[in-house]
Amino acid sequence: MYIKRPSQHNRENSLRPEDRRTIKRRHLIYYLRVWEVDKNVPLGHVVDITTEGMMLISDKPIPMGEALSLEIRLPDTEGALTPLSFRAVCRWSDKDINTAFYDSGLAFVEKTPEKIENLQQMIEEYGFND
Repeated sequence: MYIKRPSQHNRENSLRPEDRRTIKRRHLIYYLRVWEVDKNVPLGHVVDITTEGMMLISDKPIPMGEALSLEIRLPDTEGALTPLSFRAVCRWSDKDINTAFYDSGLAFVEKTPEKIENLQQMIEEYGFND
């Protein structure tokens, strides 16, 4: 899988300066699948993540502005899956360098202290130490 540098995205999908992220994104040691809860289907995989949002790689584009109910199903030590549920809005979506895939930037909504803490714990547990 190849990931674009920000300068490689289409100009029409460019973010306004106030929409650009300010927190460093973390890459994860696992290739975590993201599920669309309403349809109970896999939407894509996490590329990188913060408590503010994430980049997702998928085989279909996600419409800009679309609000989604999503879930990451995290494996525990016994192999059972624990869901981490959240809502997100697509801020941009564009072809990946590998044109069979799409990269999408998602911003988390409903950022309660509990949701932020759960995301932070997941990032700490599954993130690369860089």
